Amino acid sequence: MAFALSGCRSGDPIWIGDNPNKGLAVFAFNNYGARLADPFYPTLRYVAPVQITGPTECNLLAVWAQNASGGVSRKHQLGPLRRALAKYTHFLAERPSVVAGDFNNNAVWHRQGWRINHLNAVAELEKIGLISAYHAARGEQQGNELLPTIYWRDRKKNGPTYHIDYVFIPSQWLPQVRELTVGTYEEWCGAGLSDHVPILVDVAPPTVDIGNATTG
Repeated sequence: MAFALSGCRSGDPIWIGDNPNKGLAVFAFNNYGARLADPFYPTLRYVAPVQITGPTECNLLAVWAQNASGGVSRKHQLGPLRRALAKYTHFLAERPSVVAGDFNNNAVWHRQGWRINHLNAVAELEKIGLISAYHAARGEQQGNELLPTIYWRDRKKNGPTYHIDYVFIPSQWLPQVRELTVGTYEEWCGAGLSDHVPILVDVAPPTVDIGNATTG
């Protein structure tokens, strides 16, 4: 999973993961920089608190939520995203923040009493003023997304598809979102690049110029 502030790359990327071919990456571009924040809790695997520096500064919690381990579902646990929200409360409050990445979750999988239900995380994000850019911009409800972000299992266009990648931004940024797009099957999965397609959120300057936020 990668999160990028797009344009011409500046500085070294942040990489989280022991496998050089599989992990979490954050790239910065166009005079923006990205550095891993302190404290960083490596036990929260594939969750990175990142300070974005440049013309406009913000914090980014980059997420690749692995909600199952060794084939065992963590349905009765908080899950890595909600545990990260608790650990990084101060980090997310110290300046405007974005939470983005592969949450590996959707409201369609809800079951009564499961702590890992997706809307629990959505509610916690909304409590700190963050909203899903995709859902707010397109007027769609969680669990009723028209566009998928993953072509699961067989990577076929007519195979299983889900919306599991998200970009949560401060609610006051919404008027500054000038474009939001979701990558196409043909460009990404059909071309063999990934089973995911990216979400691109273009936030207009000068109010909140963080460039293009991409997750996928």
